[in-house]
Amino acid sequence: MTVTHLELANTVERIYRRFADLLRVDLIRLGKDDISPAQVALLFTIGDDELSVRDLLDRGHYMGSNASYNLKQLAESGYVERHVMARDRRSARIKLTRKGHELCEALHEFHEEYHNALTTDLQDQQEMETALRTLRRLEEFWTQTLRYGGVPVTSAAITHELRSRR
Repeated sequence: MTVTHLELANTVERIYRRFADLLRVDLIRLGKDDISPAQVALLFTIGDDELSVRDLLDRGHYMGSNASYNLKQLAESGYVERHVMARDRRSARIKLTRKGHELCEALHEFHEEYHNALTTDLQDQQEMETALRTLRRLEEFWTQTLRYGGVPVTSAAITHELRSRR
């Protein structure tokens, strides 16, 4: 069976939807009804850092209008602080409040339990690492394809071409 990058993309999309559902259940368990799974993803992306909105968009690959709306909601709910830059009032830096950090810590505890249930031995952990490497490789390939147009030339492609010329 040959797995295509399209199948991987569809699977990743479905996995993310299931992950959002899981976050929704976790938020209910914590009694949080003022935040969505998409907003939690923003909190995780910010983490312990203080980021410009542009850095946040680049780091998380969010759409600008969606991120702006979600950041506004997060600020109004007290999960993030937004500091306007003195030299350019259009620029702002974002960081988690204590409330934001506490929520992330509580969710990390749940997800540590999930991880421990999923990876019961060394082989399970190695499979997770292989999956992550594969997905990152796919992301890099698509990024390079978009950035430079066409299929990027890799060392493997060059090696294959050289072998076929012999």
